[in-house]
Amino acid sequence: MTVTLEVADGVGTIRLDRPPMNALDIAVQDRLKELAEEAARREDVRAVVLYGGEKVFAAGADIKEMQAMDHTAMVLRARALQDSFTAVARIPKPVVAAVTGYALGGGCELALCADFRIVADNAKLGQPEILLGLIPGAGGTQRLARLIGPSKAKDLIFTGRMVKADEAERLGLADRVVPAADVYTEAHAWAARLAQGPAIALRAAKESIDTGLETDIDTGLAVERNWFAGLFATADRETGMRSFVEEGPGKAKFL
Repeated sequence: MTVTLEVADGVGTIRLDRPPMNALDIAVQDRLKELAEEAARREDVRAVVLYGGEKVFAAGADIKEMQAMDHTAMVLRARALQDSFTAVARIPKPVVAAVTGYALGGGCELALCADFRIVADNAKLGQPEILLGLIPGAGGTQRLARLIGPSKAKDLIFTGRMVKADEAERLGLADRVVPAADVYTEAHAWAARLAQGPAIALRAAKESIDTGLETDIDTGLAVERNWFAGLFATADRETGMRSFVEEGPGKAKFL
């Protein structure tokens, strides 16, 4: 399989496995969507790691496959392309990208779908589509601008240049830079810690933040307000508050 989902200790690892560069062809896109939706549904998956292996995260689209497509073919495919990435972005659980090697084009766009990006110190990231006479088509123009701001996003998208891990961290594209050998371990540890948290509250926090970024503040506040009040109906809220009162902060154990 070109993409797999492995689950252990509450963490689901969505692994790209299409050597040598994890090119994101149509089959990979469709499988990615399928597994993202599965991870979203499964109760034993409480957090997710996106991983491409020790050598490369994903070097982008399958250019040979795209070269053979005409305008009509891409009109018919573009929505499915975006939908596969949106399925990852909408996993209602914490998602961390473990970025090794290259995360270019679609690979960078996939990393943008995560909530947090842990990046190898020798990694390179970028949106080089402009060098093909194209623009990012899997959410890059939207998610990158929301993450690092419009002018910085335009710099990367207009020039198509790659950035090393240290610059990616300065830009806000990387959240943590670690030695290449430690990327997956660090990402899994981050996900595993959150997998022990209150699942519904984490879902509420993610939806409130993401919705607020995509709408006006009044709508965002309404989403936050509704989730905040709704969480008072959950067992996790009872557990968290009881533990705080009886044992002090940070000691609650959520199911």
